[in-house]
Amino acid sequence: MKKIAFALLFFVIVFGNSYAQKRELGNVTVDELKEKVHPKDSSAVAAVLFEKGRSYFEYNQEEGFRVITEVEVKLKIYKKEGYDWANRTVSFYIGGGVSESVSFAKAVTYNLENNQIVKSKLKSDGEFVEKVNKFWSRKKISMPNVKEGSIVEYKYTIRSPYISTLPEWNFQYSIPVSYSEYETLIPEYYIYNTYRKGALQLIETKDAINKTVMIVDKERSMQSIRSGAQSGIKSTTSEFRYIENKTKFVLENVPALKDESFVNNIDNYRSSVQHELSEKRLPQAIAEFYSTTWEDVTKKIYESEDFGDQLNKDNYFEGDVKTLLQGLTTAEEKIATIFSFVQSRMNWNKYNSYSCDDGVKKAYQDKTGNSAEINLMLVSMLRYAQLDANPVLVSTRANGISLFPSRTAYNFVIAAVNINENLILLDATSKIALPNILPVRDLNWFGRIIRKDGTSDLVDLMPKTLSYDVVNMLVTMDDKGQISGKVREQYLDHSALRFRDNLGGLTKDAIAEKIEKQFKGIEIADYELSNSNISEPVVEKYAVTSSNVSEIIGDKIYFSPMLYLATTENPFKQETREYPVDFSYPFRDKYMINITIPDGYTVESTPKSIAIAMDMKYGAFNYTVTVMNSQIQLSAVLDINTSIIAPDDYNTLKEFFKVVVEKQNEKIVLKKI
Repeated sequence: MKKIAFALLFFVIVFGNSYAQKRELGNVTVDELKEKVHPKDSSAVAAVLFEKGRSYFEYNQEEGFRVITEVEVKLKIYKKEGYDWANRTVSFYIGGGVSESVSFAKAVTYNLENNQIVKSKLKSDGEFVEKVNKFWSRKKISMPNVKEGSIVEYKYTIRSPYISTLPEWNFQYSIPVSYSEYETLIPEYYIYNTYRKGALQLIETKDAINKTVMIVDKERSMQSIRSGAQSGIKSTTSEFRYIENKTKFVLENVPALKDESFVNNIDNYRSSVQHELSEKRLPQAIAEFYSTTWEDVTKKIYESEDFGDQLNKDNYFEGDVKTLLQGLTTAEEKIATIFSFVQSRMNWNKYNSYSCDDGVKKAYQDKTGNSAEINLMLVSMLRYAQLDANPVLVSTRANGISLFPSRTAYNFVIAAVNINENLILLDATSKIALPNILPVRDLNWFGRIIRKDGTSDLVDLMPKTLSYDVVNMLVTMDDKGQISGKVREQYLDHSALRFRDNLGGLTKDAIAEKIEKQFKGIEIADYELSNSNISEPVVEKYAVTSSNVSEIIGDKIYFSPMLYLATTENPFKQETREYPVDFSYPFRDKYMINITIPDGYTVESTPKSIAIAMDMKYGAFNYTVTVMNSQIQLSAVLDINTSIIAPDDYNTLKEFFKVVVEKQNEKIVLKKI
């Protein structure tokens, strides 16, 4: 795990020099508009020519300091696939007494028409606000007249009264970035922790600036107050001085962040910088210290009204749960019954949060809630049943890995029950999850359990047991190399959950059609599915025919005993790997295939049986072919025993899968008698 964390923060990408340009909005040239491809990445659909950000503090006599963040962006669109880069979405917080605000300006699309630069300004119908939940909204712009070759520019400003964090600054995207700059100007009264993510080395410069703020004090005479006259107002001016600490981060010629197969969340490896307030030392005031450790973070979360207080409420469900518990004696029975009750009663509104929006009581009445309301409710019910239950903070895969101590590092909460020093993890937002079978979105390295006394510990969220996908096939081959027969496929644990998540809502005909598209050249009939009871495996049964599994040359038939199920290419083809390989969960793919050969043929040769294993017991592959009279029997078992494999072990994994793929595609040869 240490290797993986190291790779997250320090993987190295080599990058070149940027082409020089004046980095100001409105400075668009004919040559820039004529450029057809990016000079350093011909595959780029778009590129950031520059992005400059600046976060500074503005003093208001009534409100004190607030944070202003100004961002200027200049983009080049090369291909139609890059049109979406002409749109921008900026989220802002609305959940406090005072809301943040976002405004766009200088938003222009530039095109070249008859060798003349034509400008199209953003109109009001291209700008709109969307409310996400009671805490967050987002402002969106959709730039006009975007074409291949367009240059898009805009500026946006975020005004915030909240100084606990500054906006995260990304230096890297899935398109190249020629120049990225982020500057912070912070009064000496505020000390921030600065967290750097990714492997690219930021160029960082620091400076200190003397600042002066003028304060106007107005006084009115008693006579003017009584009469309401304004002429009696006297103004006096004072000033206070402080040091403003200026830091600038710069990256040039940043290559596109390329995704790879089996990556958890590519954003985990994006070069970025984050700031979180750790100390506040205002003049003539006692110093205040903020979250600097995970223990501080979890304590503040637990003590909040929308988290810890919700766990202490039980009157809204007491009658229902008391009825549920009648006759139950074991902890396992109580867990299964309560978990199933919450799953069936509650409907997740798709909002991720560890804080309640409307509270557990209202959510219970409405039968709808966010992730906190549903799973904190579950914890409270389990505690009511005298079980050792606690909430577990989670950062979902989409939110990224929680690398640094921050309340924003988590965005979800699940439940945990301790039985004989073993934790059972539960997520009732999913109607198809089971105890210790969490949705894949939750499987994101480590969560943090918070106990009643406010203490916390890391919880490993990654599964340790294999999830099975077992295929049994019984087919007959004719003298034209065509097969027909029966297939039974069984999915267990996370494999079953993934099937239900992806296909569970489809009709049988729709699922059969998807299988036919996945394995080209096969036809499916009589499809049956056993899927209704989530505590049991998913079972598929169907009849299959195919004329696309063999090759006839002369009097011989050539085919893989894996038939259409053989993996045709190695999923790991890169020479080197920069990110950890993430399989989500350990798994076993098991194939038992019985093939009856056509009359008048005999088996001339078969692939040799093998049994191989990776170093560190990461995985194993066993492959055996046996022949009995006119029957060929294949047994192939692929085990991946760990969820995550570090980049240092990538070559081992790559060579392992190379052998697996080659073996799966080796041919049996039948010869006509």
